[in-house]
Amino acid sequence: MMRLPGVGLVNRIAVEVHAVATVTRAGMLGWAAPGAVVEMAQALLGFGPVGAAIRVSALRFGDRAALVDELGSLTYAELDQRSNALANAWRSQGIADGASVGVLCRNHRGFLDVMFAAAKAGVRALYLNTDFSGPQAADVCLREGVDALVYDEEFTEVVANVVAPKGRFLAWVEDVAAGERPATVESLIAAADSTVPSKPVRPGAVVMLTSGTTGLPKGAPRKQPLSMVIPGALLERIPLRGNEGVYVAPPMFHAWGFISSLLALGVGATLVTRRRFDPEAVLDAVERQRCGALVVVPVMLKRMLALGDAEIRRRDLAALHVIASGGAQLEGPLCTRVMDLFGDVVYSVYGSTECGDATIATPADLRAAPACVGTAPFGVTVKVLDEHGRPVPAGRTGRIFVGNTMSFAGYTGGGTKEMVDGLMSTGDVGHFDSAGRLFIDGRDDDMIVSGGENVFPQEVEELLAAHPGVYDAAVIGVDDPEFGKALRAFVVRRPGSDLDESEVRGYVRDNLARYKAPRSVVFLDELPRNPAGKVLKRELRALA
Repeated sequence: MMRLPGVGLVNRIAVEVHAVATVTRAGMLGWAAPGAVVEMAQALLGFGPVGAAIRVSALRFGDRAALVDELGSLTYAELDQRSNALANAWRSQGIADGASVGVLCRNHRGFLDVMFAAAKAGVRALYLNTDFSGPQAADVCLREGVDALVYDEEFTEVVANVVAPKGRFLAWVEDVAAGERPATVESLIAAADSTVPSKPVRPGAVVMLTSGTTGLPKGAPRKQPLSMVIPGALLERIPLRGNEGVYVAPPMFHAWGFISSLLALGVGATLVTRRRFDPEAVLDAVERQRCGALVVVPVMLKRMLALGDAEIRRRDLAALHVIASGGAQLEGPLCTRVMDLFGDVVYSVYGSTECGDATIATPADLRAAPACVGTAPFGVTVKVLDEHGRPVPAGRTGRIFVGNTMSFAGYTGGGTKEMVDGLMSTGDVGHFDSAGRLFIDGRDDDMIVSGGENVFPQEVEELLAAHPGVYDAAVIGVDDPEFGKALRAFVVRRPGSDLDESEVRGYVRDNLARYKAPRSVVFLDELPRNPAGKVLKRELRALA
């Protein structure tokens, strides 16, 4: 039974019943023959929610298209059998029951093969950032005790110094005619038995890495409770459907891309993806596959809109009824532009690697308050607390704390996030409005004290995003002999804009308190971002 902070047994049961009803309506659960029901239960108990996800869907949807990537399509049955074979191959090589596998892959079938096989073999899967340098990859894999490594061939130099005593395996091969190389995932699958593996000692664990936007990424193990609350909370707000395409653009090594992929496969949709994000190719695929949903991070929406309204409207996107954004803050002006072009189909998800999903904003929320992140779904508690751990009234900024079944189990290197009455700190500050919608005002460690006044950069960034000459913007604090700290804005101009520093500073002074105006402005061709779309402020500080 799941545990929720401050929630009694009767209420926990009621939440679980509600969740089961929700996922049933969404198509994740449904009728099956008695024999299949037994197999589904065995998969859930033996492989955990991740491993069972593909097994259950294969039993229910079989020959339906499960995945479309750059190599073509795979059915649910094929995807299930591939992970069976990989799990069996790994077991024959001693990679099972607690072994740790590092995964450095882009979005393609190999990633899914590894994700499901790890759960079925009882393997701990560590998902690595595709932006890692060689030293970062080696350090993280050493710290996390990696036994084996799976990677795309393009990252060969990045992983050159990674220690992997139980073997290296290529998930994506660039040149099939190339010479000697490590074994491939495809070769393991082709040579192994594809029958369902025996039950592992315990289901494989999932270890995500924090985004590392301000420091080194940390390992954040994910719980896998036998509960329907996690998918139910998302599916009650975001209407993913079976028998339609769901394009997942964010990297699957990131929590948002990972959970979105599982949801799409869980409801019987066709998961559509590509290894790299290209706005035109994505829109072409959404049209070609008649996708009903598009999962993105905000910077991807910016790149789509940069194509121009005419380029977007020339495609038939009538089937698209969901654009789900997560992984980073969706700016209000950007949200409004997307809805004006695509219709009221935007959903915004707020959460963190450590806490999981916290709030979800529906199209109605975003029309009423485009900068909000919505309200907590069932099974989730969100509070805004003051420095003494007491709730603050609507309109007042405080620290955001979350309680749900998705929070992580503490960093692999030790330590965890601050807890108050069973609720975990997200590391953000924000406020509720009178309608109970949450707004993110910034990171609790991003506050800049300039001349004795407190400034959160996000307010200034949100304003700059609304300027017609600004494509992208970020704000940090830099040392200043007069004010202690001063704001510095990094701005990417829109094509054709001749925006200058005085105009940027004047625009902020005209719309916010004068002390919130940046003292200096740096113009860049683009902001440094990680693959999940978050601005890397540590790199901006290095520039400063």
